[in-house]
Amino acid sequence: MRIETCWFCSSKIYPGHGIQFVRNDAKIFRFCRSKCHKNFKMKRNPRKDSTFEFERKRNRPERYDRSLAENTLKAIKTIDKVRAIRSESHIKNRMKGNKRREQARARKEVEQGIHLVKAPTAQTEDPSFTLPKDKIKTSQPQEENHAMEE
Repeated sequence: MRIETCWFCSSKIYPGHGIQFVRNDAKIFRFCRSKCHKNFKMKRNPRKDSTFEFERKRNRPERYDRSLAENTLKAIKTIDKVRAIRSESHIKNRMKGNKRREQARARKEVEQGIHLVKAPTAQTEDPSFTLPKDKIKTSQPQEENHAMEE
């Protein structure tokens, strides 16, 4: 396994990754990603290019500062608390209308299946089998159910 280096930014290129460009004079240029390849095609100078300034700065080791480390750990704890609070409020907001939707869904199911629950003859004999007329309206005509029983 041979690890190549990018011609533009000099980062590592593992096998199966990157782009290879061969010029007419048989010189091979290997690039780690399309960003480097495009910059090469635009004839940019990698030593003067500002797009890679951040990457160079990030790879430098920095001196250890105890107060900075403490502040970072405190910030991480507060960030975790804020994320937990936000996720809880998000879940509460999503579930706000859920109770109303569940009731509407149950009401619709009862309306559709009311003929399974009560028989037309039982409704006339015992008034406790009837549903309140103001809340639920049956979509099934009563004559069809009565005709099926006979």
